[in-house]
Amino acid sequence: MNYHISPRRVSFDWRRTPLHWIPGEPTATHVINVLHLLLPAGERWFIKVFKEALPLVRDPQLLKEVKGFMGQEATHSVQHSYVLDHLAEQRLDTTEYTRLVDFLFDVLLGEKPPFGLPVPAGEWLRFRLSVIAAVEQFTAVLGDWVLRTDALDRADPDPVMLDLLRWHGAEEVEHRSVAFDMYQHCGGEDPGRYARRVYGMAVTAPVLFYLWGYGATFLIRNDPRLAGRVRYTLRSHNRAVGKGLLPSWRELGAAVPRYLRRSYHPSQEGSLQAAVAYLASSPAAARAAS
Repeated sequence: MNYHISPRRVSFDWRRTPLHWIPGEPTATHVINVLHLLLPAGERWFIKVFKEALPLVRDPQLLKEVKGFMGQEATHSVQHSYVLDHLAEQRLDTTEYTRLVDFLFDVLLGEKPPFGLPVPAGEWLRFRLSVIAAVEQFTAVLGDWVLRTDALDRADPDPVMLDLLRWHGAEEVEHRSVAFDMYQHCGGEDPGRYARRVYGMAVTAPVLFYLWGYGATFLIRNDPRLAGRVRYTLRSHNRAVGKGLLPSWRELGAAVPRYLRRSYHPSQEGSLQAAVAYLASSPAAARAAS
């Protein structure tokens, strides 16, 4: 089935969103807030890499999907950047962390291999496409989780933030196959293509795990309302998982071996029907459509 992927020009009003948008849950709030730290630069990078690879695409349907994906990712990047501005207005400055993220994407994963590494241009492009496909595996899993979980609703979160997360999560499920299909199309022949897919995930999973832990630690340490009284710990994280406010380690970890199956395709992740249903009811998406 062909499904048309296109960006929705949403907007959100952050003026009434509190710093701790899940009341009484600073750990869950800030673990999720790491998304806002990573995504603006990360999704700009996705678009840059895909622009490099567009001349390699020979499938007209895939080309349409990739352009729709790029449009959605551009909107995601902009909207999460606005959240960083909102955090800064509440005296939580994130620039120290985002400089690290910018260095990762602009230098370590830039257009040319870092430190003069002698990697051929085509191979460097294929490697970066494999990283994007691996990242999109996790974003699809997270998108499916945020659409399914009802614990967040029971926690009385800020409705604007919850809509942002679910709108974004729904679009991640909506375009869950595009980065994988792009890599498969441009990644050369097997067995090298499959080996590169494994390597992309082997690099991506531990780096994401590190960045997320460091990001949560950074936000909690610099939160002016907490003033150093709370630390990010595995125990506090697991407490939030137990309440259903964060995805379980099992859900996240199981995404890796699933992805590494030779027969795997991301269309198996989440429910397109659930994603489309949320996008039809999202306040921000409804405003954009009208």
